[in-house]
Amino acid sequence: MDFTPTEEQTAARDLAARIFGDLSTPERLAAAGTGSDAELWKALCEAGLLAAVEDTGLLGLVLLLEEQGRTTAQVPFAVSAVYGLLAVSAHGSAEQRERLLPGMGDGTVVVSGALPEAAAVVKAGVSGELSGVVPVVPWLGDATHVLVADDERRLWLVRTADARCEPVELTAPWSAGRLTLDGTPGERLGGPDADDAGAYDDVLATARTAFAGLQAGVCAGSVARAVAHTNSREQFGRPLAAKQGVQLRAADAYMDTEAIRVTAYEAAWRRDEGLDYATHALTAAWWASEAGQRVVHTGQHLHGGTGADLDHPVHRHFLWGRQLDAYLGCGSEVLQELGELIVHGEGDA
Repeated sequence: MDFTPTEEQTAARDLAARIFGDLSTPERLAAAGTGSDAELWKALCEAGLLAAVEDTGLLGLVLLLEEQGRTTAQVPFAVSAVYGLLAVSAHGSAEQRERLLPGMGDGTVVVSGALPEAAAVVKAGVSGELSGVVPVVPWLGDATHVLVADDERRLWLVRTADARCEPVELTAPWSAGRLTLDGTPGERLGGPDADDAGAYDDVLATARTAFAGLQAGVCAGSVARAVAHTNSREQFGRPLAAKQGVQLRAADAYMDTEAIRVTAYEAAWRRDEGLDYATHALTAAWWASEAGQRVVHTGQHLHGGTGADLDHPVHRHFLWGRQLDAYLGCGSEVLQELGELIVHGEGDA
């Protein structure tokens, strides 16, 4: 195992860190509300960062999403990279790749995903028309397409212009929506005669790994804010950071963040190397859920009364961390999946 980024991955990560740092400021985030930052999205796409995911792989994407998470940047980078670029690259037909990937790379085609969703039942007709309701789709307000799984786990691309989309509120301001399909035309990922074996599982595992990387960044940002606050805030003539209780909480949060990061790196690296990574993706998802919520609670707690301010930047990390805790399966759910995978001998070695 070697998680050392390539020169290309390092360059992309450093460029992303600079763009997110310059444009995803607390003031701009407050102004964006629950919507996306169009200027930031344009800057990322013009810099070629979204298109670079096709070449830098899942590990490269995880590195980029860490930088997004540090600033809780309001752009649909994760969903469009996972459900768009990587899904179409891996499972789309040659015609679909040629037609769709350029637009996904330059940001004019934005894809979100509707999987898994326990409350959703989508059925496909013989002619590819889809019917059903998906209660929550992240970043639906920005999406031109949604990757939908039907009740047989076949994957379809749906144009949002052909469906009914209604905004809904989430814990995090992810421009989410309710997707209603009523005889809506769908395009089968891979073409009409696609062999769907493993496509659903691969896209879901890829998404879980990518969002674990995003959670690592959210947690790192929360810890960094807590460290800065406790070093500058004094009580009885001494910085809060000098207190052993504060040090222990911060140290635990740091270790939890590192656990999320390294499990996400391992799962991503294994996918890029063509190795089995199903159990590794679930492990990363478990750490992102269980440890992630601990870290963002700690970050807010170490801010004391300041952390209770809903307008404070650390509160955004709290909201994102709690949203990611449940997205794509909470800790107990992914732990059950992982156990079943191991028991039935379907996991990787």
